[in-house]
Amino acid sequence: MSSFRKNVDACNDGNAPKGYCANQDYSEGSDYLVHDIAQHTNLRSGPHELLSRGVPGKRKLPVSPVKMLVGREGNYTGRGRFSSADGCHVLSQYLPVNGPRWVDRLQSRAYVSQFSADGSLFVAGFQKSHIRIYDVDKGWKVQKNILAKSLRWTITDTSLSPDQRFLVYSSLSPVVHIVNVRSAASESIANITEIHDGLDFSVDGYNDDDYDALGIFSVKFSTDGKELVAASSDKSIYVYDLESKRPSLRILAHKSDVNTVCFANETGHLLFSGSDDRLCKVWDRRCFGTRGKAAGVLIGHLEGITFIDSRGDGRYFISNGKDQTTKLWDIRKMSSNTPYTRRTRDTDFDYRWMDYPTHARALKHPHDQSLATYRGHNVLRTLIRCYFSPAYSTGQKYIYTGSSDGSLYIYDLVTGAQVASCHGHEKPVRDCSWHPLYPMIITSSWDGVIARWEFPGSEEEPSETGGRERRPSF
Repeated sequence: MSSFRKNVDACNDGNAPKGYCANQDYSEGSDYLVHDIAQHTNLRSGPHELLSRGVPGKRKLPVSPVKMLVGREGNYTGRGRFSSADGCHVLSQYLPVNGPRWVDRLQSRAYVSQFSADGSLFVAGFQKSHIRIYDVDKGWKVQKNILAKSLRWTITDTSLSPDQRFLVYSSLSPVVHIVNVRSAASESIANITEIHDGLDFSVDGYNDDDYDALGIFSVKFSTDGKELVAASSDKSIYVYDLESKRPSLRILAHKSDVNTVCFANETGHLLFSGSDDRLCKVWDRRCFGTRGKAAGVLIGHLEGITFIDSRGDGRYFISNGKDQTTKLWDIRKMSSNTPYTRRTRDTDFDYRWMDYPTHARALKHPHDQSLATYRGHNVLRTLIRCYFSPAYSTGQKYIYTGSSDGSLYIYDLVTGAQVASCHGHEKPVRDCSWHPLYPMIITSSWDGVIARWEFPGSEEEPSETGGRERRPSF
């Protein structure tokens, strides 16, 4: 039996080794919701029932690719081909855990990295003003080397427009800059070889103190490419209209820094936000003008929230928290108000330079509304990011996250099992990105290394980090 299946079965039996199982935090009466997302995930990534029939009384195992191919050639399903769920079932068994192979290394901390929607481009942002855009289809050739301007501390985020023509980058500053990715220049030095237009997110009425206090932690393009949404250090969410070149909406959203914000789905009406006030909030722009407040609040993290990723269906999202957990949420469980709860420990903990108290790892919020909690990684030193795995190749059956221990962790969304961990960096892995089509993950770390992880089988020899290769752990 594979180690992958052993870990999943152990979770189901309650006998998994420490660090492998998520702490399933289900509220009373939430079985339907858990079953609901399990069913959705199975529909996206499970094989056809005629290909997965098991022997009565035997434990049900993943259907092997060989059996899937035999079933397709024998036309067991009557379709003569794989459905998208059949394809996801096959591809999701090939986890990209072989590596690390170096893509690049700079003498600067890597903060952000993401594939484009089609996987043809990869963007990496570093602390010392550098952003590099790689052409994945041409052997990771650097297509554009960008030297940013007017940075405060670091590049906090980058985002490619849906048509891949423009890139925006943010810093701890109210001005976000935009670069033409398709211009002829391969070296884009701000306002020397190319103009990096500044998009000012400050609103009318700001004084100098307000302006200096405003920094952007997260910025994202809308799916139509006409707007940007940003999370800021002044407790606000901003929506920026690119046609009018001015902010169209400012929401005083939280009681502390807003570290992350994203669109819930393609419509652009719903927004998800997370803050150091420990709350996740849902915003409906269609009724914000009349209500003037969040559509709902989701409670469960004991510490601030570092990142949110939407499943893209306007219903489910995941969040990383400084309480060293990733949580899964369903907005149908959100409440309209926030019950006051006393902090369960002292407030001296600072994730930037302290370890999380051992006794606090077992604590649970008394009003936790999350569907599930995933533990095993560390969210320390920086705003560690987490994501759903790609819909095309895995049916979003996994979630994955960086970690301050220099590793990448992959969890099964439904069972909570930690199905893999990849160790190859000397410093925190702040960001990571799974290729939308192929079994490949890129990790970016404070050691300056952009590393590639793939499914085992490549004849290419791994590049060594720190003088030796570190093998993935299952």
